[in-house]
Amino acid sequence: MSTMVKTPNKEGYFGEYGGSFLPPNLQPVMDEITKTYEGIRNSPGFKEELTALYQDYVGRPSPIFYAKNLSKKIGGAQIYMKREDLNHTGAHKINHCLGEALLAKKMGKKKVIAETGAGQHGVALATAAALLGLECDIYMGEVDIAKEHPNVIRMKILGATVIPVKSGLRTLKEAVDEAFTAYVKDPVTQFYAIGSVVGPHPFPMMVRDFQTIVGLEAKEQFAKSPGGLPDNLVACVGGGSNALGLFTAFMDDESVKMHGAEPAGKSFKTGEHAATMTLGKPGVIHGFRCYLLQDNEGNPSPVYSVASGLDYPGVGPEHSYLKDIERVEYTTINDKEAIDAFFELSREEGIIPALESAHAVASAMKLAATLPKDRTILLNLSGRGDKDIDFIVENYGKEYGIA
Repeated sequence: MSTMVKTPNKEGYFGEYGGSFLPPNLQPVMDEITKTYEGIRNSPGFKEELTALYQDYVGRPSPIFYAKNLSKKIGGAQIYMKREDLNHTGAHKINHCLGEALLAKKMGKKKVIAETGAGQHGVALATAAALLGLECDIYMGEVDIAKEHPNVIRMKILGATVIPVKSGLRTLKEAVDEAFTAYVKDPVTQFYAIGSVVGPHPFPMMVRDFQTIVGLEAKEQFAKSPGGLPDNLVACVGGGSNALGLFTAFMDDESVKMHGAEPAGKSFKTGEHAATMTLGKPGVIHGFRCYLLQDNEGNPSPVYSVASGLDYPGVGPEHSYLKDIERVEYTTINDKEAIDAFFELSREEGIIPALESAHAVASAMKLAATLPKDRTILLNLSGRGDKDIDFIVENYGKEYGIA
């Protein structure tokens, strides 16, 4: 029997999580998106167009790489990596951005808008918008603009308008707030291309569906190895799109254990981490119900992570459900562990990961050390670290001998 509801129910719930908590004037617009997506998701024309873009534009399938040097150094389980960092634009985000932009185009929208933290979703959406002839506005917190300057320049080169967010902590949560506000003002000509498996129905389902290409490819690729299936899957979890992209195809394979790594930041004090699954409780944010870091009044708590793409107080509703049914184990990685893993992978395998992905690398390294050598771990290397190099040099250069 399946441990997972393959799609949410018609109201968009995974167990008690998900749904659509929106202003009355916006719900009909969301219903139109749901109806259009349901109508085209399995249509030959849409699938063929998206598949062609994945192959000829993104460069799919992304390879699986055996991290032989890293595995040997740890001395435990063998570590493999699904190389989403090799996609066009440098991360998994292009998978769902192309799908969302195609949907927006078919709905007659003129502009796509979005939030971004690390900038990878912003770059991917700006890329898809340029390809398909759509206008593009990207909302990004001022703190993240400073940290992820290379991605800001990429978005501008691609023709997007980058709108600095100056409110609150000036990071991802506030970027979502302002993008959502802008969308409410004009949901007719604009399409809000949400950047993860979060938000009101149908976005958690839709973004997951576009990302399942990762796991489907990985399952076919790994089938050629002696074991046939990996023993463990590992992915970082902020909103959680790259994790569900890998996990979904293996959900019914009971022998495959799944591990989500979320950011413990500097400490478990309020405002110094984004360990939503570990320390949060059910609540509502940005139009959906999920595990949420919140204060006594139910308001979202301030969050932090060295990885801009992970500092969100909520998480995808499907992840919340998977936690409750204990299909996925969610653990934490702190800043120091992520930075150590960033340099370890760079220097052992010649691969510079995104700081978000470095959380998954750190988690896989810790797990490998506890397992025998005949066990396997497949992690989703969700993005490359070009965007983080300036930040790393400025803040960690002396400590790691590069300044």
